[in-house]
Order: sequence, then structure tokens, then C-alpha cells
Amino acid sequence: MLFSTMTIDPAFRIGDVDPRLYGSFVEHMGRCVYTGIHEPDHPTADEHGFRRDTAELVRELGTPLVRYPGGNFVSGYRWEDGIGPVEDRPTRLDLAWRSLETNHVGVDEFMTWARTVGVEPMMAVNLGTRGIDAARSLVEYCNLASGTYWSDLRGGSPYGIKTWCLGNEMDGPWQIGHKTAGEYARLALETAKAMRQVDPSIELVACGSSGRQMPTFGSWEATVLGETYDAVDYVSLHGYYQQHGDDRDSFLACATDMDHFIEEVVATADHVRAVGRHSKRLHLSFDEWNVWYQSRFAGETNLEIERAPRLIEDVYSVTDAVVVGNLLISLLRHADRVKIGCQAQLVNVIATIMTEPGGPTWRQASFHPYALTTRYGRGTVLRPAISAPTHETARHGEVPLLDAVAVHSEAGTVLFAVNRSQTRPMTLEVDLRALPGLATATHTAIADDDPDAVNTARHPDRVVPRRLDDPKLDGGRLQAVLPALSWNMIRLG
Repeated sequence: MLFSTMTIDPAFRIGDVDPRLYGSFVEHMGRCVYTGIHEPDHPTADEHGFRRDTAELVRELGTPLVRYPGGNFVSGYRWEDGIGPVEDRPTRLDLAWRSLETNHVGVDEFMTWARTVGVEPMMAVNLGTRGIDAARSLVEYCNLASGTYWSDLRGGSPYGIKTWCLGNEMDGPWQIGHKTAGEYARLALETAKAMRQVDPSIELVACGSSGRQMPTFGSWEATVLGETYDAVDYVSLHGYYQQHGDDRDSFLACATDMDHFIEEVVATADHVRAVGRHSKRLHLSFDEWNVWYQSRFAGETNLEIERAPRLIEDVYSVTDAVVVGNLLISLLRHADRVKIGCQAQLVNVIATIMTEPGGPTWRQASFHPYALTTRYGRGTVLRPAISAPTHETARHGEVPLLDAVAVHSEAGTVLFAVNRSQTRPMTLEVDLRALPGLATATHTAIADDDPDAVNTARHPDRVVPRRLDDPKLDGGRLQAVLPALSWNMIRLG
């Protein structure tokens, strides 16, 4: 049995949780849109063709924000193809994922769906093959009340979309319209200025480097922010993680990489702030993150041209769910600077929710830590003082076997914790004397005797949250046992 201690004090504040930290992502990729959220012939389809069974799980997941329509897809997308009568819309070849895009779902349909499921949109504009004119016209179409060509063409009430991404992963050579940092910075700046002239109330996200492993990482952010700092509100980060071979210990510790990534981008942004003598402090938008087994993906250039292909439909295990929960802990740990997060993606494509055409929908194992953190991780993030055993990993060096964060609100305090040991449970003692009046404690865990257990259409509830014995709470001290290889939520009230 491993042993760890923790002290929680409300004075050790990190920052308040922006609910958008728990965002998700819908891209026109694979079956995320078509047969994912939209399937007019499905038995549960509503009058707009959206699957009610998928919508129900989206509401249960509790994500407050969804980024749309990409992703790599947006860098070749003509948004005008997705408005007007559906029967008149063109079918286009999407080069990002070598798919046939029918444009049956466009801006208006997505906004109808977003309002149905209760999510805020985060809209991306094409800075790959297009630029200033298309972007400012889209803002006009979405946000102006009436009296102009694009707003009158929309009809009805304006959508009032608040948050906009200035392109996607523009430092990636795979991106249609790939640009150097200088080229992107100038385009992003001028696009931002035009978009704000249409609607001064919007928030804008500049593209950071598309990954910490990119050779452009760091220098890209410095160049882009050096040009755009006063014109944008956020810089983006993208990060995906997977198990390599049989090195599960490194995989279970990959949140340490996310920690370093965030801290390095913060350092770069603050350097630009100091050099430019800017008054505001820039926030971060980690608007793509997840477990993604990229080594299993043949690459987009090897894909056959299809309509709504089965693309990157990874099946997530208990181990993957624990890692997803740990990545959420990392995001919460940086809640003072990371204000937006988007787990990629919402349905079918490396997703928390899976569907079958004409058939059922179900929750992947990774759905559960996400839904529970979204529901209960609201309030002020506290930095716990932790003493825990460590071990050596091949990719991340020496790491602690316990990772944890606490979120405090008027409703109580919630502790999210991961035991990274594959074989040994952990006794956790928590000093709560700085939080007097706590009388109850409940313990929920994601764990299984089989670390490779998964949920499927035939067995959708193989992996579910388990209510464990209530922790001992006495004299301002709590004791709980965290199962081996587990994500844990302890609610205190």
C-alpha cells in the first residue's frame, strides 16, 4: 500500500474556473457531424435532422462550449456553401480529410443544434485559403442584427457569437494554406482588426504552435504575439497523448507534459508582454486536447475519398479515462491562465460519445471523468500541498504517483486525484483543518481490475463510475484509499 499526504487551504488560490475550460469540439471530420450529431433518417431525429439520443448525452456531458467547424477542415472551408436552401448547396471535396462535404450542416444548422443542447459556439475562420473578407463577412452574418447584405441574408435574430479562432494550426505543413509565423501574424492582425470593426465585443484567439513537439514551438508564439498581442485575447495550444508500446507508466504521467507546455506558453506570452510594455495579461485557449493514438492513423494523404468515413474512431479504455481525468487536473491547475479548453472531439472522432448509423449511442470510458469534472469542478481552484511517492518514467523522468487538485465553492470542496501506480492502491490522508465545518465525504472512482476494459455498443456500461466506501472524516482530517490506476473524485460538504 502506497501512502500520500495532502493539505488543502482556501488561502492557496490558483484562480476561478471559467466554465469554458470544459469545452468540446465539433469538426466536419469523419462521422462527427454526419451520423454523429446529425442523421435525418435516424429514429430519434428531430425536425432539423439532429439525433436526440446524441443530444441527450451531450447535455449529460455538460460541456458549455463547442468549437466549430475545425480543425484542419476550416482551412479549406467556404462558409457560404453552408447557408441558404439545403437542396441548393454544393458538395465540395474537403482536402483536409479527403472527404465529400455535402454542406447539409452549416452555420445556421450548427447554431440551431447548439441552442438545442445548450452550448456556446466558438467559431473558427479560414485563414488558410481565405482571409480578411470572408472572416469579417461571417461575423456580419452571425452577429449583426439587420440592415446589411449578410445580416439580412441570415434573417432572424443574430447569433451573437462571442469567441472566434483566427485560423487553425497555421504552422503545420499539413495545413492547407500553411504559413510562416510572420505571414500568419500579419494576416491574423489585419483579420482581427476587420472582425472587430464589425463587432467590437468579440474575443479572438490567435493560433499558437500546433504542438509542443513542433520545431517552430516557442519562436512561433513569440513572433505571432509580437505582432498581434493587443489585437487578440487568447493564444491557442493543441496537445494529444497516447501510450507508446508497453510504456504505460509514461502514458499515465503525460499530464506532466501538458503542465510544461502550458507553463512555457505562459512564459513566452509574458515575455512578449514585458518587451512590448503591454498592460493586459494574455490568457490561453487549450482548444484541442485528448488521448489520440496517432500511431494507428494512416495519415490523411492515404485516405480514400468518401462521404462521412469512419475516421480515427479510437476506443477508450479505463487507462485512457484515467489519463483524460489527469489532463483535466492539469488544466484546472492552470485555471488562472487557461480559460478555454476543448476536448477533441465530441462524437465518434477520438470522442467521448459514440454512435452507430441508424443505431445506438453510448458513452466511452473517457466520458465519465469529463462529465463529473464538468459538473462538480466549478468554483475556485486551490493548490494542495502534496507529499507522495515517486517513480521513474522513460519519457517524463521522475514523477509523483499522486496527482491532484481541489476546487472550492460555497457548495463545498471537491478533490480530483489520480493514482498513477498500475499495481498498488494508495492511502491518502488530507489535512482539512483550514476548511472547518466539513461533515460529509463521498468517494467516486474510475477504476477496473482490467485496465484495458472498454465500453461498446453491446456493453455500453462496462466502465462506469463506482461509488466507493465513504472516506473517514474526523477532526479536520480525511483518509481515503485510491485504487491502483484510478481517477478519483472526493466531494466534501
